[in-house]
Amino acid sequence: MRAETRRQLKQDAFSRITIGAAEKTAHWSVEHRNTLIVSVLAAILVAAAGVGGWYYLSAQNEKASFDLAQTVRTLDTPLRPAGAPAQPDAPSFASPKERSDAARKQLQAIVDKYPHTRSADMARYLLGTTAADAGDSAVAESDFKQVVSSGSRELASLAKLALASLYGNTNRTKDAVALYQELINKPTLSVSKVTAQLQLAELYQDTNQPLDAKRLYEQIKKDNPSTEAGQLATQKLTELK
Repeated sequence: MRAETRRQLKQDAFSRITIGAAEKTAHWSVEHRNTLIVSVLAAILVAAAGVGGWYYLSAQNEKASFDLAQTVRTLDTPLRPAGAPAQPDAPSFASPKERSDAARKQLQAIVDKYPHTRSADMARYLLGTTAADAGDSAVAESDFKQVVSSGSRELASLAKLALASLYGNTNRTKDAVALYQELINKPTLSVSKVTAQLQLAELYQDTNQPLDAKRLYEQIKKDNPSTEAGQLATQKLTELK
């Protein structure tokens, strides 16, 4: 398979993931988060394999990647019906908080044990998303900012997107707009231009700025004909009428 074809497949996969997130007004649910994990984990493993002579760092990356995969399983563990007892042969949690708390312990352990690995950066990003889900905006902001400053370009973009979502949900509209504009101007494989545009348009729509939202949806529709993004923009324009 040609390199360009592989690159396009990656772009398409990330586009489907992030458009789905935009469609739900930047809500970082476990479903979306775990889909992103699968994509970024692949990049982490490739990076670990390419270290070459740096044996120690390669070994650390491998161990950290394994621990991160275990944490993904924790985040995917089902919840028990209310009042149902735990089954020893079928892992489960009694509540979303119990599952989140267990995952956060595992994620923090990765950050502490393997601080200089890409898996640690990914763990820090997930710590931010779980904190945001729990309503702890200050901790989430701190985690996302650390990823932006220390993570890879692709992971940093995801952290900026999550941070912009956090700002939008906590009435820091100006800060959110600035981050979305930055992502629009400097898109990556993990956060495409149209993804950031859709998120920003949603923010405008939710903060009673219909003219700005309409302008952006019209631009998305024009630039992305016959695509999921273009169809979504058309739908949103209909809602604004």
